[in-house]
Amino acid sequence: MNETPQQYTQRIIARVEGKQPLAVQAATAKKLERLIKVLPASKLRRRPAADKWSVSEIVAHLGDAEIVIAFRMRLILGAPGAPIAAYDQDSWVTSGHYEKRDPRKSAEQFRVVREANLALLKSLTPEQWQQYGMHSERGQETIEHIVRMTAGHDINHLQQIERILPAKQK
Repeated sequence: MNETPQQYTQRIIARVEGKQPLAVQAATAKKLERLIKVLPASKLRRRPAADKWSVSEIVAHLGDAEIVIAFRMRLILGAPGAPIAAYDQDSWVTSGHYEKRDPRKSAEQFRVVREANLALLKSLTPEQWQQYGMHSERGQETIEHIVRMTAGHDINHLQQIERILPAKQK
């Protein structure tokens, strides 16, 4: 999908319209676990098309993305206004050998880091929610905005997984 950083932001934020971002984030790990628990890793590693990620690769991406989000939020909280580097998610799929990762271990990584991030977010003051960093592609992003983006990102990838899996497996 070729889209500008602004189009990406709009698409992801639209997924969380009318929803509570923290509630979405709190529910994602269990939904992910439920979606992948019934299939063997070999089936989860099967790509739906040559240019599309497998369920296993999506889960690995979610785990690594959660680490990135953890770092970005802590960077912002420790140094408001700090620069935030973008990353090429497709190159991470290749360089991180996502196709070989155990999808259940990736889901567990995601769950553990997500729990730590949610605990941090619950501790923040209203002022801290408005602290921001300067994303290299998208500009100023507050903690509040990152939380909405993360929830939309969760929904986006959960829907992607649901489209890949056979209906009887969901």
